[in-house]
Amino acid sequence: MSELFRPSRRMVVLGLAAAGVQAARAEDLPEVVATKDPSCGCCEAWVKHLRAEGFRVQVVNTPVNPVKARLGVPRELASCHTAQVGGYVIEGHVPASAIKRLLVEKPAGTGLAVPGMPVGSPGMEVDGVEPATYEVVLFGPGVRTTFARFRGGQAV
Repeated sequence: MSELFRPSRRMVVLGLAAAGVQAARAEDLPEVVATKDPSCGCCEAWVKHLRAEGFRVQVVNTPVNPVKARLGVPRELASCHTAQVGGYVIEGHVPASAIKRLLVEKPAGTGLAVPGMPVGSPGMEVDGVEPATYEVVLFGPGVRTTFARFRGGQAV
């Protein structure tokens, strides 16, 4: 350690306690069950994004359209994969931060969707290409509103 900075025992203990709080929060996140086509690479990249943000993710490789229909995903909001978490449906490349906000705020609705596959959304990053600005839509019976706006993985 540098002579200029010598952490006290109290600082070390507080730092370790803070790390434990962060770990506990990640463990408190509900499991995500993601349904995807077995050959879809961008879906795997989205799953990797969720895991990096502390979610446990179970992947189910099966045809996705019957799942979308069963869960009430409107055709115009469809994307390549469909997930379920905390009683909500997550359609497409929804950023983990939007999912965390959804789970805290618990708005009335079926779930969140990022229609299509916007460049730069989690799992759709392309080197050398500017990320798109896109909306995360809260949807459900009688509900369709912008929940958040993102540019790439950053809220705007």
